[in-house]
Amino acid sequence: MPRVRFIADFDYKPTPQSTVGYLAGMEEVVKRECAEQAIAVGKAVAVPTKRKEVTDGEAVSR
Repeated sequence: MPRVRFIADFDYKPTPQSTVGYLAGMEEVVKRECAEQAIAVGKAVAVPTKRKEVTDGEAVSR
């Protein structure tokens, strides 16, 4: 799931009966569909994630 930073308030409707509200300034891990919609309308930007690479059984932080 992608991490995004909301730059404006955004309402995500996963189903017709529910709404999830995100406020400007929030940085969250959200469903891919939510991230795509928010970025498309200019209300969020993608945030790079810190991934750990596994090498020979040891986790290496980049």
